[in-house]
Amino acid sequence: MERTHRFAVTALGAVTLSTVFGVPRLPSDAEPADLNRQTAPAVIWHFDSLPAGQPPDGFAFGRTGGGRVGYWIVQSAPDAPSPPNILAQVDSDRTDYRFPVAAALSPTFTDGNVSVRCKPVSGRVDRACGLVFRFQDENNYYLTRANALEDNVRFYYVKNGRRIQLANWSGKVTSGVWHELRAEFQGDHVEVYWDGTKRIDAHDRTFSGAGRVGVWTKADSYSLFDDLTARPQR
Repeated sequence: MERTHRFAVTALGAVTLSTVFGVPRLPSDAEPADLNRQTAPAVIWHFDSLPAGQPPDGFAFGRTGGGRVGYWIVQSAPDAPSPPNILAQVDSDRTDYRFPVAAALSPTFTDGNVSVRCKPVSGRVDRACGLVFRFQDENNYYLTRANALEDNVRFYYVKNGRRIQLANWSGKVTSGVWHELRAEFQGDHVEVYWDGTKRIDAHDRTFSGAGRVGVWTKADSYSLFDDLTARPQR
């Protein structure tokens, strides 16, 4: 029988560590090679034990590009995937090449996957929600993001503050609705899933070492985030 054990680590900001014993549950479209992968316990940020109106503990905040740095706070949301709280970047600076990022202080790992529930709400210049991984600092990381104004999901690397597109999928990204964005990465291979369906399959060697994970927005995007989940691969 499969058994799941969870416990909260409030010092990291409502983190849940989940260890699953027995046969792991795999997505229906998992490749046979996935059966041989072993992952460390998942780290999940629900943001629910933190006070609304304040930045979350356990994160560092930065900004790629220009404009204001950004302001990340915990907010209450009646439709939160795991109520009552979510994380949002609420500074509406319209600088186009402005990418606020909130990166978790730990864990640091090379291979594994990261996912988040996100809801693009508003923004005139942009309306995007993103994930960063193998994050070194605010100017060096991998990024995948969904954009509700452009209706696409893209995969980039950001090196020395310069964002370079590696892959693109065009399809509906609905505003005002919760979605799931997930990236799986092993070596130079990256797969991006949008609402449970693989949309991007790419290879790149720009960042091959360990890094952190986090969430990202662009310009004046007002987007909500919940259930940020990191699953390091052993």
